[in-house]
Amino acid sequence: MIHSLYDPLLLSIAVPLAVAVAIAFGLPKRWSVRLAYVGFAAPALLALCVWTRYAGGPQDHGYAFLTHYNTGLSGLGITLTLGLNGISLPLFVLASLVGLAAGLYAIQSGAERLKIYLMLLLVMQAGLMGVFASVDIFFFYFFHELALIPTFIMVGVWGGRDRTYAAMKLTIYLTLGAMLSLVGLIALYVKSGATSFDLITLRDYLAAHPLGETVQKNIFGLLMFGFGILVSLWPLHTWAPLGYGAAPSSAAMLHAGVLKKFGLYGLIQIALPLLPAGVGHWSHPLALLAVVGNVLVIGLITMAQRDLKQMIGYSSVMHMGYAFLGVACFSALGAGGVVLLMVAHGLSVALLFLLATSIHHRTHTFDMDEIGGLAQKTPVLAAFFVAATLASIGLPGFANFWGELTIFIALWHFSPLYATLAVIGVVISAIYGLRAVARVFFGPSTEALSQVTVANPPADLRWSEKIPALILLAALLFIGFWPKSLSTPLNATLAAAYPAPAQAAAK
Repeated sequence: MIHSLYDPLLLSIAVPLAVAVAIAFGLPKRWSVRLAYVGFAAPALLALCVWTRYAGGPQDHGYAFLTHYNTGLSGLGITLTLGLNGISLPLFVLASLVGLAAGLYAIQSGAERLKIYLMLLLVMQAGLMGVFASVDIFFFYFFHELALIPTFIMVGVWGGRDRTYAAMKLTIYLTLGAMLSLVGLIALYVKSGATSFDLITLRDYLAAHPLGETVQKNIFGLLMFGFGILVSLWPLHTWAPLGYGAAPSSAAMLHAGVLKKFGLYGLIQIALPLLPAGVGHWSHPLALLAVVGNVLVIGLITMAQRDLKQMIGYSSVMHMGYAFLGVACFSALGAGGVVLLMVAHGLSVALLFLLATSIHHRTHTFDMDEIGGLAQKTPVLAAFFVAATLASIGLPGFANFWGELTIFIALWHFSPLYATLAVIGVVISAIYGLRAVARVFFGPSTEALSQVTVANPPADLRWSEKIPALILLAALLFIGFWPKSLSTPLNATLAAAYPAPAQAAAK
């Protein structure tokens, strides 16, 4: 057990938080921007270092870099315990990379009140790193709330169209989801009879003293709907497209790309291993909501969108349907596919939101009917957007392919009917994705766009946009060509965490 202030997990949380505090206490703008680079880069470097050094074994449920810090709340069973296993490691790396890209994009954005904007993003970044590094369930929830609060502020202050309504709807839905999740987590702790919120202790205790079937069913229901609202489970999804459409780009990148994964991560890391009887009761209702609502209904709504940012927002909701289907399978294979898809979707949706804003900066509109022929003027932007779209569809060579393929295989073992319906979603996503590419970048330029750009022709991507886009695209390709970089530690953890026979998450 490591117990040091040089612990990389603690530093990944403390550095961005310390920079945010320094900015809040009146650091000059020039130094605020310079320190912000450090605040966003440090977690990424630490996460990549941890990724290369990770060696989780069978002890402590596969957790490595396990640390315990006394918070003075040990009498309540609460201790700041940090560690990573094969499930949390990929998401810890995801949070660091998306945070770096979003931070670099924000620094060069020229946003009003830039110091406050960067401060809120850094607080959000610290919370995200803490969510996936926490082994104690109390701090797992605490860091989520720390990351969530800046989202409301950034949408309400720096948001675009309908920002006030979007911020209000975000607050109502996400507060409801957070409260239901909190009730479920507290019920799990109380009913278990354990004396600690530590996930390792809870797992060991419940393995020896499993909860009754009715208790498991009720607690899992609370967690499923609570976490489900946070992930945009249909029909409680309407906050997401509206919120992402109004959110400033970096906030949308961090929330859709990382924070939205909190609920799915909670289901896989906590609910499924600890409440197996509850999963058995809710698996088919969850699969039905996901395949009919998220995949098919939302997929068709996404096809009808004319606003580029709204289309990406609805697309994000649709792809969460695949993740819920993987959860419903209740197998190591399904859970592994969900983790791979969460990482891939986080990278690709963050890249799409970044590029959509770059398109808006050049055309002053998100209406795809008013854009056309941009590929001739901005070929690098077009290439990035085509690559991001193909990744989102699930083309081989990108990380998304492995997540979707693994989920489809697990889903076929669970229900061939659900698997068949889910595959239809791939066709739907190909239609709306490729149609968006055709409308925005190819074909003749529209009259509306010509009037806007006649005096100021659109320029291609600047390096301040290329670098964050390259970070995200490189990660998508790296995992796409070497999925074992994530699946090897993931397999080992899933084999120990799930009562069902372990299956490889990805070959």
